[in-house]
Amino acid sequence: MNDTYLFLQHYWWFLVSLLGALLVFLLFVQGGQSLLFTIGKTELQQKMLLNSTGRKWEFTFTTLVTFGGAFFASFPLFYSTSFGGAYWVWMLILACFVLQAVSYEYQSKKGNLLGKKAYRVFLLLNGILGPVLLGTAVGTFFSGAEFVVNKGQLTDVAMPVISTWASPWHGLEAAFVCWNVCLGLAVFFLARIQALLYFINNIDNAEIVQCSRKHLVIETVLFLVFFLAFLIHLLLADGFAVDPETKEVYMQPYKYAMNLVEMPVVSVVLLVGVAGVLYGIVRTILSAAWKKGIWFCGTGTVLTVLALLLCAGWNNTAYYPSIADLPSSLTIANSCSSPFTLKVMSYVSILIPFVLGYIFYAWRALDLRKISEKEMEEEDAHAY
Repeated sequence: MNDTYLFLQHYWWFLVSLLGALLVFLLFVQGGQSLLFTIGKTELQQKMLLNSTGRKWEFTFTTLVTFGGAFFASFPLFYSTSFGGAYWVWMLILACFVLQAVSYEYQSKKGNLLGKKAYRVFLLLNGILGPVLLGTAVGTFFSGAEFVVNKGQLTDVAMPVISTWASPWHGLEAAFVCWNVCLGLAVFFLARIQALLYFINNIDNAEIVQCSRKHLVIETVLFLVFFLAFLIHLLLADGFAVDPETKEVYMQPYKYAMNLVEMPVVSVVLLVGVAGVLYGIVRTILSAAWKKGIWFCGTGTVLTVLALLLCAGWNNTAYYPSIADLPSSLTIANSCSSPFTLKVMSYVSILIPFVLGYIFYAWRALDLRKISEKEMEEEDAHAY
């Protein structure tokens, strides 16, 4: 295989993984929604919480769409296989995020038919289901999914479909795999941890900050239970390896643990990421005056998720294994776009640092002033 093509495949898997990692960090918006009635004891406090996360929901939604778009452009066979076969789980995820957008925009509108509380309940549902479903879906990168790929079917005039789903549940069967749900719950509690850290950093209200610090301990314990269970299982489990010569997919003992050993840079990224998450949490718990935990925990989250996704796709690993037909498993080599497409997109990706710079500028502008009771009482037109 052409070395340039091989590099482009790895490069685009890195970019897709980075977008996925950023998405997990931005799920603190969903985490905040799930805590709306737990942290917000009064109408004013709930309004402060809604505005704290509400001014960031567009970042999360945009990153989700960009993540899907990047996957479609760089690894179209995954897009057609997963989004076309496991459509129930992806439709539920999309419905959750659409419900979020509608709820933020209409919950404070005068004359809305459902009332403010109904829209806030919708936000609560999005805050719970969004992270759990996303985490469960990503779990299939390691546990596998039930699909069959037959490129010869393209010549079938009656049904020119490359991939078919082997389960009538069309993606919902992932929820019956313990380790998928374990990852989903780990993502959920991590989102709540980051939301609490963000409230502490972003809201100027002693009662909310105190309540957030109190719940931080509980959420951390629950997160560690599910995350460590998933990570230990992953390191001990057989993985879906690819023979570099024959391209045959086979089961290899301790594959993901071996990936970390054979890719020391990824191992360092994982360790630094986990350390960043724990440092942000622990120091916030121990220091009543320290409010920067979200940035350490957030950076650690991005690095940790990035490392795990790189383990799923790099080093001759099938990133979307098929448990219905092992040879149908998807790798970055057999599911990617053409060399021309990847090369052209790589030129476009040079603009990414400028986009990130704009996001940083916009984020900083939104956070120049902390959310306060005074601002909420002013009935600003931009308040949710």
